[in-house]
Amino acid sequence: MPARILIVEDEEPLTLLLRYNLEAEGFEVDSVARGDDAELHLRDHTPDLVLLDWMLPGLSGIELCRRLRARRDTERVPIIMLTARGEETERVRGLATGADDYVVKPFSLPELIARIQALLRRAKPGHVAGLLAAGDLELDRTTRRVRRSGMELHLGPTEFRLLEFLMQAPGRVYSRAQLLDAVWGRDVYIDERTVDVHVGRLRKAITPDNAKDPLRTVRGAGYAFDETFARS
Repeated sequence: MPARILIVEDEEPLTLLLRYNLEAEGFEVDSVARGDDAELHLRDHTPDLVLLDWMLPGLSGIELCRRLRARRDTERVPIIMLTARGEETERVRGLATGADDYVVKPFSLPELIARIQALLRRAKPGHVAGLLAAGDLELDRTTRRVRRSGMELHLGPTEFRLLEFLMQAPGRVYSRAQLLDAVWGRDVYIDERTVDVHVGRLRKAITPDNAKDPLRTVRGAGYAFDETFARS
């Protein structure tokens, strides 16, 4: 079963962005915009992890975190605080209240997803697959190695992250802008053509000796991991 994540955030554009990227990672996602509504939601539904904004209408994130830690059914649910408060005293306060991690806005989506996966590995290791496989291609998240037909392939860190992201949703087409956000982060300003360069390097690395190309270019749209590759 995929891990279920609850987003408690009152900024709708950020909620939509988080939902889109988390679902692309294979998570199931619920969202609530108010702290008091989140408390009601959590009485009936216990997620595997909570992304919790600090400043919320109805009930503050810090108070909601305190209440969740006081309840037996939610005392061990991982909580990541999302906030614009970057001062050390505020971080300490959030962690002391019971948050497991603390991310300051604006944040990098790849970094946030990595933090989510790290917390889930510790709390519920069965929810985060360490190995992604399709056809004769394998990507090991734990050892950061990629193999094809048993032979190790040598990828740079950016190409590894790019392949990892595409393999998580076979058949799904991502635009260059979406790949930039997911792999490089929203706070990095580089030309979209950089994506083409790294896709070219990735293709060269994972298709030795004229083997079948697992990546698909969709003209005018972007790139995808070929969903038919697993059947090849």
